[in-house]
Amino acid sequence: MRLDWKKTLLIGFGFLASSLAWSLYNSLVPVMLENRFGLSTMLIGTIMAIDNFFGVVFQPLVGILSDHTKTRFGRRMPWILIGLPLSAAAFFFIPRAQSLGIMMAVIILFNFLMSVWRSPVIALMPDVTPRPLRSKANGIINLMGGIGSIIAFFVGGRLAVADKSNGLSFLMGSAVMIVSLVVLVLFVREPVAAHVSLPRRQKQQRSTLASIRSTLLSLGPGELKSLVLLLAAIFFWFAGYNAIETFFTLYITNIHGLLAGDATQMLTLFSLTFVGFAFPAGIIGSRIGRKRTILIGLIGLIACFIPFIFLENLLLLRILLALGGIFWACININSLPMVVELASDSKVGSFTGYYYFASFSAAILSPILFGFIRDLTKNYSILMVYACGAFALALLAVAFVRHGEAAPPDPSGHHHATLPAAAQEVREEKQ
Repeated sequence: MRLDWKKTLLIGFGFLASSLAWSLYNSLVPVMLENRFGLSTMLIGTIMAIDNFFGVVFQPLVGILSDHTKTRFGRRMPWILIGLPLSAAAFFFIPRAQSLGIMMAVIILFNFLMSVWRSPVIALMPDVTPRPLRSKANGIINLMGGIGSIIAFFVGGRLAVADKSNGLSFLMGSAVMIVSLVVLVLFVREPVAAHVSLPRRQKQQRSTLASIRSTLLSLGPGELKSLVLLLAAIFFWFAGYNAIETFFTLYITNIHGLLAGDATQMLTLFSLTFVGFAFPAGIIGSRIGRKRTILIGLIGLIACFIPFIFLENLLLLRILLALGGIFWACININSLPMVVELASDSKVGSFTGYYYFASFSAAILSPILFGFIRDLTKNYSILMVYACGAFALALLAVAFVRHGEAAPPDPSGHHHATLPAAAQEVREEKQ
């Protein structure tokens, strides 16, 4: 059983486009909101969280709908063909909005459109990858996402220094998104989905909530408990990560006096090491276990960000950021494979949606909560205390997860579903 590197790299262009857009958005939009409109930190956090509301509401829904989509283009590609180019168009206009009302309208439109295609593009990887190889494949996918973040922070940061309006940075982002779409359309072919009878399809589409309930109840008690704990851990570590990603530029500019573009470029180090360690993190997860790799990542991440509370040396901070990217790779590469390991092949999109429900819920609540805390304390250095506390809660949740590891490969070389997923397929056929 061997990983199809070429196919996985090509699928990764979708995540590259998504990561680039979110990296530019999260690093530059808060600065525009503060500089152009003089908004408070809590209000900025609230605005940055509103866009993630669409991720919570629509990404699980789109994941479920894409599971049951049947077109000549496949299950996932129709959503990508619609959402990605429209997202690129909306992204282009964000820095060109000269009033808060117009900017909010464009931001909301952009984030709705992003939620249309993100779950489907991520579900492409487990659709084409055998279960034991998904950590490795997710390493490649996230390597491509890391390249997108590097382009955003390094090239976008330089463009932001040259063009204070940020128009060039967002233009570059839109162009890369369109190029990524062309690659997906020309080179990625979805596998033929298992046939689903029309009456059963209509019954499933009639009630999304009933579909979610049926899917969760089909898991055994131990599997369901592990899924809940894993989603809780995902919520907590993304709460810490999103707070840092959203407010890092303001943190550096206020605490250390750097320009916004220079602060954005600092995050390049985090993304570089994340990219460099993405595939090794997948290999480590395959060899010593996904859970153990995630635990190592969380402990390391806490150790990297605690010194930010008292260190002022920018060189040391850059070194810690670089180390943090390595530990973040250990967490991020192995978490989605753990979630979809509990899914049957026909429910991969649904479980991908659950993953993003947890991460986007954190993205909604965390910026608001930290913004409130910062406004009370008047101190941006509290950011790292907040983030490390969230990482510690994630560590506690992961410690009690008992399911989600890859099943050993079949000695015959053929791929078979793990017992929970196979059992789920049998239960689905009886419904």
